[in-house]
Amino acid sequence: MASLARKQALILDMDGVIIDSNRWHRQAWAEYNRRHGIETDEAMQQRMYGKRNDDIVRDFFGAHLSDEEVYAHGAAKEQLYREMIRPALNESLVPGVREFLERHCGEPVGMATNAEPENVEFLIEEAQLRPYFRVLVDGHQVPNPKPHPDIYLRAAELLEVAPRDCVVFEDSLPGIEAARAAGMAVVGITTTHRELPGVDLEIRDFNSEDLEPWLRNR
Repeated sequence: MASLARKQALILDMDGVIIDSNRWHRQAWAEYNRRHGIETDEAMQQRMYGKRNDDIVRDFFGAHLSDEEVYAHGAAKEQLYREMIRPALNESLVPGVREFLERHCGEPVGMATNAEPENVEFLIEEAQLRPYFRVLVDGHQVPNPKPHPDIYLRAAELLEVAPRDCVVFEDSLPGIEAARAAGMAVVGITTTHRELPGVDLEIRDFNSEDLEPWLRNR
């Protein structure tokens, strides 16, 4: 079992970090939007990365929507996403993530994601990941989603670890901005973007040989 150099928390984003779900979210948004007469171009797809659903829905469907309409669109799209990814869920996990979580089992490990609560429950139950996480924080548990620091500060508070002693694993630019604003170190995972400016360590996935030595020595 890996041993960190000092007590520090590991906080993982979900989409693009634990599960490489981007293509499934892209397909789900494209199909859902098509059903409503909206063609989803690449610029729209790029804008949705790392965002909370209320921001995405208002971007795609218009700022005039009521909160109830926004929620209904978001929930329907996520139901479609879960139907699409379910047959490929376990093979869509980011390489090495299960082994990484096993190595650090018993340490302060949390998840902090802008994703919908139903998607969080779906992943941790279907992939049997619940035992690895002490805390699960989604974007609806804080006033402001990423790129604001709220979600990471809340995770640190629940883990009872100072922000400066937290390491965040992120794939999105808003997520990196949120972690930096929270005063945390950041490991960037290149599942979504080829380059991740502002991270302390950049890795392809959790099989990286650089990851564990960096964690021990930071």
